[in-house]
Amino acid sequence: MLQVNNISFSYNKEKPTLENINLSLKPGEHLSVMGESGCGKSTLLKIIYGLLDVDEGALFWNNHQILGPEHHLVPGMDFFKYVPQNFDLMPFTTVAENISKFLSRFFPEEAKERTQELLEVIEMEEFANVKVKTLSGGQQQRVAIARALAKEPELLLLDEPFSQIDNFKKNSLRRKLFQYLKEKKIACIVASHDGSDALSFSDQLIVIKDHTVLAQGKPNELYQFPKHKYVAALFDDVNEIKIDGKLKLLYPHQILITDKSEYKTIVKKNYFKGSYWLVEVTLEGKPIFLSQQNAIEIDSKIYLEFKLSE
Repeated sequence: MLQVNNISFSYNKEKPTLENINLSLKPGEHLSVMGESGCGKSTLLKIIYGLLDVDEGALFWNNHQILGPEHHLVPGMDFFKYVPQNFDLMPFTTVAENISKFLSRFFPEEAKERTQELLEVIEMEEFANVKVKTLSGGQQQRVAIARALAKEPELLLLDEPFSQIDNFKKNSLRRKLFQYLKEKKIACIVASHDGSDALSFSDQLIVIKDHTVLAQGKPNELYQFPKHKYVAALFDDVNEIKIDGKLKLLYPHQILITDKSEYKTIVKKNYFKGSYWLVEVTLEGKPIFLSQQNAIEIDSKIYLEFKLSE
C-alpha cells in the first residue's frame, strides 16, 4: 500500500534531516516512528503527506506516486489525513462543527451520526456544543484527531497525538482510537517518543537516529532483543553490564537479587514507582537500576544475578 523508497531530505543542503529512509505499510497496518526530538520524525510525516519535496528517492501509495508542493498547487494527498502538533482548528465554532466541517451538507443525518460516532471515540460527547477556543490543549488535540477521521482516510498520520492529553484520559483514548482504526482498516503512522504507543498498538516500529533508520521491526522483538542502548532506552531505564566478557543491555526487571554471586553492589537510592521500587546500586563504579517489590536499606550490600533474554 505505502512504499517509501530510499528517500533523503534536508532543509539546509549542508546538513541532512533524513537519509536513505525505507519503509512499507500494508492496508490497515499501524507503524510507530520513534526517536529523540529533532531526529526527523515530524519531517517524515510531512513528506509522506506530500507537504515537502524529497531530495532523493520516491514514495508511492499503491501505484500512485506521492509528490510534494513542486507538483501540486494545494499540497497533501486527498486520501491521507495528517494531524500536526499545532491542531489548525476553527476556534470560534463548536467541537461538533469542527468535526463535521468536511462532511457533506447534502446528507445532514448521516453527517450528524458520523459526528456523534467520532465524539464517542474521543470521549467528548458532552463537549459537542462547546466552542473550541474554550477547550484545553489536550481536548483540542482530541478534536483534531476526530476531524481527521471524519471522511475515513486510507492513511492517518499522527504527530505526537497524545502529548497534551492527561494520563487518566490518554490510556482509554489510545485503546478506543487504535481499535477504531483497526475496525475501519485505516492504516496509521504515529510519530511518538512514548514507548507505550509503540509496544501496545503498533504492528511495526522504526527508530530514527542520526537522520537514518537505526532499527526496524516488530515492537516486541525490538524491546526484547535490542541491539542498541538507544533503542532500549526509548522503552525503559536500561543498564549496560559486562557479563562473561560481553556487554549486555538489561532492563531493571531483568536484574535479580541473589544470596551470593560475583556481582556485589551497594544500594544508593530507592525510587517509588507505584507498583514497584526502582533501586539504584553501583557496580564497578557505574549506577545500575533494578526493580523490586520493596525498597532496600541505603548502603546495604547485595548480590546480583541476571535474567538474559533467550
